[in-house]
Amino acid sequence: MDSENRMNALTWGLLLLLGLIWGGSFFFARIAVHHVPPFTLVLLRLSLAAVALHVYLAGRFGIYQVLRSHWRQFLMLGLINNAVPHTLIFFGQTEMGAGLASILNATTPIWTVLIGNQLTTDERLTSAKLAGCLAGLVGTVILLAPSVTNSASVPFWALLLPIIAAISYGFAAIYAKRFKGIAPPVVAASQLTGSSLIMLPVALVIDQPWMLATPPAAAIAAILGLALLSTAFAYILYFRIMALAGATNASLVTLLVPPSAMLLGFLFLGERLGFTEIAGMMLIALGLLILDGRTYAWIRHGMRAGAA
Repeated sequence: MDSENRMNALTWGLLLLLGLIWGGSFFFARIAVHHVPPFTLVLLRLSLAAVALHVYLAGRFGIYQVLRSHWRQFLMLGLINNAVPHTLIFFGQTEMGAGLASILNATTPIWTVLIGNQLTTDERLTSAKLAGCLAGLVGTVILLAPSVTNSASVPFWALLLPIIAAISYGFAAIYAKRFKGIAPPVVAASQLTGSSLIMLPVALVIDQPWMLATPPAAAIAAILGLALLSTAFAYILYFRIMALAGATNASLVTLLVPPSAMLLGFLFLGERLGFTEIAGMMLIALGLLILDGRTYAWIRHGMRAGAA
């Protein structure tokens, strides 16, 4: 029993750490995007993280053979799980803070459920999933409404970008099921390799990074934090949590990312969220809790116990 308690404490500690690190990705991006164009920033994040993971793997798990035999699939996964969503989020963060961007992107599980219901036969909508999706979508509408009426400081197009990124992550989650027989660290390193190759010509042609001014030390530190801490190390930590607690428990980190990003934005960037943003976040969080399933089961159990 004691060992189980220690394992639970360890798992929660790692989850909190991962939530802080992934929340930090929005914080780092908000700093860096003021000095580095989004396409180049995406390239730096992905390529540095890919190199770090290749060093970490050191050829283990047959990574190079896997890359040779599945390179087309990893290019696709890298496109929809890294290149496209990161680019959209960084462009959105040119106009919005870390906290708001993280809240909008936290809708990823909602879109994953809706996409899975359409594209797969084993992930059908249940009453609980439908309730969770509806709560999350209402929260999203609340976040978008002020921009539609031109009463918000963030333009509508910028708010849409993290949501489209979340939809891209949803498609990626379904597509990634084909890699079940491959070691997760290999999938991570391989998709980062593929997405780096995709972003290289884009950044070179559009941004011409050799013409850019050298970013300040704070931006360089943010880029390194984004690539090495919030991408490479975060993947390793996530796989560790999955090994200890399973994929369902690891998915709880989704609830921890927005508060972490909001806290970092508040402490170091002076960001504030208004009532509308907080209300939208609470509804999205409620939707995620319902999608998790355990909250819905606890409610039903409590209702039955009350009736008895």
